[in-house]
Parts: sequence; structure tokens; C-alpha cells
Amino acid sequence: MRTVIDHDEPGGEPTDRPDSPEPVAGGPSTDSSGTARSAACPAGSDGAPVGPASAAATDPGPRVGVAALSTRYRIAAALAVAVVAVAVCVHVGMVFLHVAPANTVTKTHGEAVDDWVYPEFEQNWKLFAPNPLQQNIAVQVRADIRTASGERRTTGWYDLSAQDGRDIDGNLLPSHTQQNELRRAWDFYTGSHDAENRSVSTRSALSESYLRRIVVLRLDRGGAAGEGGVVERVQVRSRTTDVQAPGWSGEKTSSGAAYRVLPWWPVEAADTAGGAQ
Repeated sequence: MRTVIDHDEPGGEPTDRPDSPEPVAGGPSTDSSGTARSAACPAGSDGAPVGPASAAATDPGPRVGVAALSTRYRIAAALAVAVVAVAVCVHVGMVFLHVAPANTVTKTHGEAVDDWVYPEFEQNWKLFAPNPLQQNIAVQVRADIRTASGERRTTGWYDLSAQDGRDIDGNLLPSHTQQNELRRAWDFYTGSHDAENRSVSTRSALSESYLRRIVVLRLDRGGAAGEGGVVERVQVRSRTTDVQAPGWSGEKTSSGAAYRVLPWWPVEAADTAGGAQ
């Protein structure tokens, strides 16, 4: 601090007033242009401060996700994504051709489209029909069993539809198998056979083997044959009841049940759990 005599004041007495602040040790310094510069952060060649903050801004940080993989694994991941994308595009295209009106492609490659779609991906639009189904159809099965001791017996009827209903009831995310597998298999069979169970479609044999495999595998999972037993034949039937009309409608509906019984089918090796793997 320097003492400056101010002659503007009366008496010309010297007064103390600050001239210019002296730099504080360790604090910011001022260059000739009046710009404060920190002593801890020296300027670079372009005048910008160089320090920890600047270094952190240029550091890209650790790689994450696919970028963290080596080149070989990034190529493998890209190929896997490409294969999945191609499969999805092919599937969407096949389903579109299946539900689209007849055209040149379906006339030429209709058999290939049907082989891709049936029976797992068949599309059904009954939900949007003007007259939805008003019946409950339960699919049931019984079996001829050869026990481990060599005896033969016939089981009672297993209600497979009721079992699916119990699995779905209270389940927030029921599987597609629980909801649709058995129902669609039965619709597939009845759509390719008449009321006398005679074939009316080129896919009749496929629908029969598909339904037979489903019921055999479910009997096997349920342990119907017992320890050491073998399922030799199965018989499927449906139990159809009308959905009761609401009381205010005045509509009369039958309270009885109608049955459709299919012939006995011998169980083949391909129908068992080992043959389906």
C-alpha cells in the first residue's frame, strides 16, 4: 500500500487510498490485458488454461456395451443381429403372404408359405368376427396303459382344457402354450375333418399327428402311465357346452353337453418325449 497526496482535498493533507491491489501469493494474477489467470492453471499455447478440468473434458472414459468388446466379438455380435433381423423379416413376410389375398407369389409358392405357417403360426381372426363363438369347448383325453408289471388298463378322461384354465387363472403373464396350443390344435383337426372324422384336407394327417403328440406329451408330463408304464393308445374327445345367456336377454340356451369322440390312435415313437426332442 502506497500513500498518495490528494491535492483536490482542502488543506492538501495527505490521505491514504489504495492505488492498485498487489497480487496475493497463491491467488490469480493479472496479465497486461487485465485478464485474471490462475497460477495453478498455466495457459497453453493458445492462451486457454491447461489443467485437470481440461484433461477430464478430453478423456473419453471407459468403453461400455458392445464398444468394450474386442474386434472379433463385435463382428460376431453384428452377425448375430443380422441373422435375427433376417429371420424376423422372413417370418413377417411369410405371415403377410399367408393372410393376404391370393396373388402371384402365393399361387407360385403357396405350399412353402403354408409349410412355414402351419401349425404353430396360423393366424385366426375369430376375435374380430361379427358373431364370436358362444360355446365352451373342452378337449379331453384318455389312454390305454401297459404297466410295469405287464397289465393293461384304461385311464379315466383327463380334462386338458381345464388344466390350462387352472394354469392361466391368476397368472398375469400366461404363456402362449397355455392359452392357445391345445385350442388351436383342436381347431386345426376339426377344420381338416368332417363330423365323421373323415379327411377333407391335404393337411388332415398333419393335424392328427399334431394333436396326438400334444396329448401324449401332456399325459407323459402328468405321469399318467405311472412308474415304468407305457402309453400304448390314446383317445381324444371334445365336450361342448353353450355359454349361458344373461338373464336380461330372454334368450334360451341349452344346459347340456355335446361330445365328439375321436377313434383310438396308437402312440408312435415320434409322439413321445424322446421322439419330440
